Amino acid sequence: MIGFVILGAAAGAATLLWLAVSAVGPASGRAPEDGLIFGVWDVLYDTQSPSPRAVTAAIGLAMAFGVAVAMVERRLTTRSRRSFAPRSAPLAPRVVMAATRGVDAGPVTVTVLVPAHNEAGCLTATIASLLSQSHPPERVVVVADNCTDATVAVAVRCGVEVVESVGNAHKKAGALNQALARLLPLQGDNDVVMVMDADTRLDPGFLAHAVRRFTDDRALMAVGGLFYGEERPGLLAQLQRNEYIRYARDLKRRRGRVFVLTGTASLFRPHALRTVAASRGTSLPGTPGDVYDTVALTEDNELTIALKSLGALMVSPAQCTVVTELMPTWRALWAQRLRWQRGALENLGAYGTTPQTFRYWAQQLGIGYGVIALAAYFVLMLVMALSLDEWVWFPFWLGVGLLFVLDRVVTAWKGGWRARLLGAALFPELLFAAFLCAVFTRGVLDISLGRQASWKHLSARDAVTTGAGPR
Repeated sequence: MIGFVILGAAAGAATLLWLAVSAVGPASGRAPEDGLIFGVWDVLYDTQSPSPRAVTAAIGLAMAFGVAVAMVERRLTTRSRRSFAPRSAPLAPRVVMAATRGVDAGPVTVTVLVPAHNEAGCLTATIASLLSQSHPPERVVVVADNCTDATVAVAVRCGVEVVESVGNAHKKAGALNQALARLLPLQGDNDVVMVMDADTRLDPGFLAHAVRRFTDDRALMAVGGLFYGEERPGLLAQLQRNEYIRYARDLKRRRGRVFVLTGTASLFRPHALRTVAASRGTSLPGTPGDVYDTVALTEDNELTIALKSLGALMVSPAQCTVVTELMPTWRALWAQRLRWQRGALENLGAYGTTPQTFRYWAQQLGIGYGVIALAAYFVLMLVMALSLDEWVWFPFWLGVGLLFVLDRVVTAWKGGWRARLLGAALFPELLFAAFLCAVFTRGVLDISLGRQASWKHLSARDAVTTGAGPR
C-alpha cells in the first residue's frame, strides 16, 4: 500500500503541474507542428519555448511545495523542543532539562562500539582513526558478529576490546543489541556511546567537537556525522563522492538539523538508548528491551525516527565528518541502494503519518516526482529525435541545461577538479540519476507487491556475497 500511495501522490503532483502549464497555452498561439516516427506514428511537437506564464507557474508550484515543507518542518521542530510531555515525549529538551537540573553527571566520556562482520581488511585503519583523535575515546569495543576471518585477531592486535555475539541471527542490529544490553546498565548520563561502522574513518576533530556539544548541552541526546566517500579510482567512485558531497552540503544548509543519524558514525546519550529500548513494543515498533529494531532493513534510519518520535534533540554538526567505503561495482551499488530505499519505505510504513515522519514522507514524494520528471524527459527527447528530420537547437532548453550544469559544478566544488569536471560533463551524472531512479522504482514495486527482501553484502575484499544481510 505504501508504494502505491507514494507513486500515486507523485503522479498526482506531476498531473497538477501539467494542468497548470497547459492552462496557460503556448506563447505564440501557433499550432504545434506535425511529425512522424518510423513513418507510422503521428506526433505533434512545438519548437517554441514555453510562455513566461507557463514557466512562472512551474517555478511557483515547485517553490510553494519546497517552502511549505520547510515551514511545516520548522514548526514541528520548534514545537517538539518546547513541549513538556514526559509520557509521550520523554526525551524532549524541557523534560530532560527538568530531570537533570542540579545533577552532576561528571565529564563526558566516549565508548565506541564497532560492529564487524568479516572486516579484517579495513579494521586496522578504522581503529587507528579512533585512537588518533584529538580527543581519543575512553574505550573501543569491536562487536564481532559471526566472523570467519581474522577480525577478532586484528582487533586484539590493535589493542582494543572484543565482544563476540552469541547465537545472533539478526545481523548488525542483533549484534549491537547484545553489546548494548551489557553496556548500557553501567553507563552514566555523560558516558556517551558511539556506534561506528568498521569501514569508516573519522576525521581528527570529530570526537572533540562531539564531546564539546554534549558538554555544553545536557539536553542533547545524539550527534550524527557527515560522511564523504573514500579515495578510490574510477568513474563510479567519483559519482558516489559527488553525491555524498552534495548530501553533506544539503545537511550543512539545514544548520545541523538531523535527517538521519548515519550508521557510519553517531553518538548517543545512554538515557536516549535506554528510553528507546523501554518504548519498544508500546509507543515504538520492535521488541521490548531492544535498542535496534531487528526487523528494520536500515537500522540507523529507524533509530533516528524512533528518537525523533520520543522528542529527542539531535544535531549533525559540520565539524563531525567521516570517510566511508564506496561501492566498487554497479551491482554492489544497486544492492546497497535498494536496501536503503526499501528500508526507508518500510520504516515509514511502520511509523505511519506522524509529525516526526512528515519530512521523510515529503522526501519520498519528491523522489517519486523526480522519477516521473526524469523519465518524461528521456521519453520526450527520444520522441523529438525520432520525429524531426534535422537537428534543432532549442535556446530555451539549452539555457535550462546550462543552469543545470552550473548547479552540478557549484554543488560539487568542494570535491576538487575531478568532481567539477564530472559535474560539467553533465551526462554521466544524468545517467547516474537515472540509475538511482530505477532503484527507487524497483524498491517501490517490491514493497507494493510484497516481495521478500534478499540482500547482498560488500565484504572487506570488495566481493559481493549473498545472504549476509544489511550491515
